[in-house]
Amino acid sequence: MSIDLKGRSLLSLMDLSAEEIRYLLDFAIKLKAERKAGIRKERLKGRCILLLFEKTSTRTRCSFEVGAAQEGGVVTFLSNADSQFGKKESLEDSAKVFGRLYDAIEYRGYSQKTVEDLAKYSGVPVYNGLTDVDHPTQILADLMTIEEHCSKPLDQVKVAFLGDTRNNMAYAWMYGCAKMGMQFIACGPKELAPDPEIFGRAQEAAKESGATLTFTTDTADIEGADVVYTDIWASMGEEKEIPKRVKLLAPYKVTDELLEKTKNPNVIFMHCLPSFHDFETTMGEEQRALGYDIREVTDEVFNGPHSVVIDEAENRMHTIKALMVATIGDLSD
Repeated sequence: MSIDLKGRSLLSLMDLSAEEIRYLLDFAIKLKAERKAGIRKERLKGRCILLLFEKTSTRTRCSFEVGAAQEGGVVTFLSNADSQFGKKESLEDSAKVFGRLYDAIEYRGYSQKTVEDLAKYSGVPVYNGLTDVDHPTQILADLMTIEEHCSKPLDQVKVAFLGDTRNNMAYAWMYGCAKMGMQFIACGPKELAPDPEIFGRAQEAAKESGATLTFTTDTADIEGADVVYTDIWASMGEEKEIPKRVKLLAPYKVTDELLEKTKNPNVIFMHCLPSFHDFETTMGEEQRALGYDIREVTDEVFNGPHSVVIDEAENRMHTIKALMVATIGDLSD
């Protein structure tokens, strides 16, 4: 089966077939091997990519900038303070102008509708760098990392997501596992259970691939997991929820004891970052004074033998580079 992603957007992994996701993963593996071998190519030479950020970023921005530069591309970074996007100018007007100037657009922000409208009006490929309900480029990197560290094929891998199971990472994982035929367990308090509509949509995709998607409040159900995954307990704009979140999510903190519940000596720990894992350096003075421990994972796990978080962070760049090259690059070689 020939895969051609030229001119395609990535708004959600739900928009791609399993074969197309497989193609991007294999391409990223090839690009990573080339880089380590010192092979330099310019598949994005002459291509210009706009990075449109309504939310701050470290790995997403760096991955797009470095990945584009390594392949000869050029990027423009625009934050909220740098443009009229969504303020004095309508999204439609901005998108149409961006589409005349750039070969592709990356958007990182709040609304999924915003990234969809950018694709609708710009006429060029648009990449979802994160919204409130999805994070597809992160999952590509995560799947690549799993393949590097697990001896099983993806359709035999069991992923356990601990914590707030109705955040964007939990949803993105549901979509990725549903597409790739994986086992996924969302494990967290019932107060933060997945949205039924979103969960139902992922379940429909799971029927086609043979994937299993489950929600549970019992951490004993992570037995057999190959991957334990978590995310911070309060995303951007949710800081006022921290006291409530700490109370709800403390039983789901990833500790050595929790990893032992998998009964898998080869289990790997993953995190999309940033992470509050060091009590002394990541917690503010006020939070310490109030007794809030907002760590979603202990330092012992984060820096321990099961952790692959740094490999995972590096793979953001390789998978994002593969996405850009596959959709707007020169594939003649």
